[in-house]
Amino acid sequence: MEAKIETQRDNIATEPSPKDAAIDFVAGSLGGIVAVYVGQPLDTVKVKMQAFPSINTGMTSTFAATLRKDGVSRGLYAGTVPALAANVAENSVLFAAYGLCQKGVAAVTGREDVLQLNPVENAVAGFCAAFFSSFTLCPTELVKCRLQAMRELQSSSSASKGHLTPWALSKQIYRTEGIPGFFRGLTSTMTREMPGYFFFFGGYEATRILLTPEGKTKEEIGVGRTVVAGGVGGCTLWAVIFPSDVVKSRIQVQGSRESMRSVFRGIVKSEGVMALYNGLLPTLVRTFPATGALFLAYEYSRKYMHYLVG
Repeated sequence: MEAKIETQRDNIATEPSPKDAAIDFVAGSLGGIVAVYVGQPLDTVKVKMQAFPSINTGMTSTFAATLRKDGVSRGLYAGTVPALAANVAENSVLFAAYGLCQKGVAAVTGREDVLQLNPVENAVAGFCAAFFSSFTLCPTELVKCRLQAMRELQSSSSASKGHLTPWALSKQIYRTEGIPGFFRGLTSTMTREMPGYFFFFGGYEATRILLTPEGKTKEEIGVGRTVVAGGVGGCTLWAVIFPSDVVKSRIQVQGSRESMRSVFRGIVKSEGVMALYNGLLPTLVRTFPATGALFLAYEYSRKYMHYLVG
């Protein structure tokens, strides 16, 4: 059965299919869950370094301080519940939209099926898909970021001390800021997500092609090469979009009502250009295994579900 699953070709028609969209939705959800558990500790470090660079000056020291002060579950894995919600919501919508956008791009470019798309065309499909996933990602990621930086927020303000659950924080945001409070940073999220996923899917597909052995297709490259291709795609994404992610984290953690441009200028003016790259190292260290695991779970669960439904 494993051999059949490995060589199972997806439904490659360019017509939208509810079955394919449902499979991509579920496979994206599974990929998002795996990615969170692999990458959450260093994502916490990244957010702390982005939001409070004067306190958190290095990856190793921030990691150690978080572990010492707050432990594993309340420190390094702070915000895991909203992170799971964010990743499941984002990746389920992202991969479902990606599959549909691939078919749209194939139809526009005259391709007979989506497997004929080149890396740039797949990148365009990813760019379009990220528009839709941004609306599901922004609220859950906002809660996640505030939970991750809770100690610093409480130290720098008169906010009540103590551990907040995701639900309690969500109620607090709704009570003080209303529904718009959950969408602080939506513009910067889109600015990050759309070009980011252009490079994410483009880098992934290009790497799959480069790693395809002679006589095989990119669907048959195996576990190790799939992980490497996913890692390359993830690192490409973050290397390109990191400054906009720093701006997004500042807006969301601090509840800023300033525009993305204003926050960007303020960071550059007061802290310098390099402040836009605070937290890049832990992000890249986290991203390679996390996105490798994401694509591994996505590709193989997708093949398995296609095998089951025929």
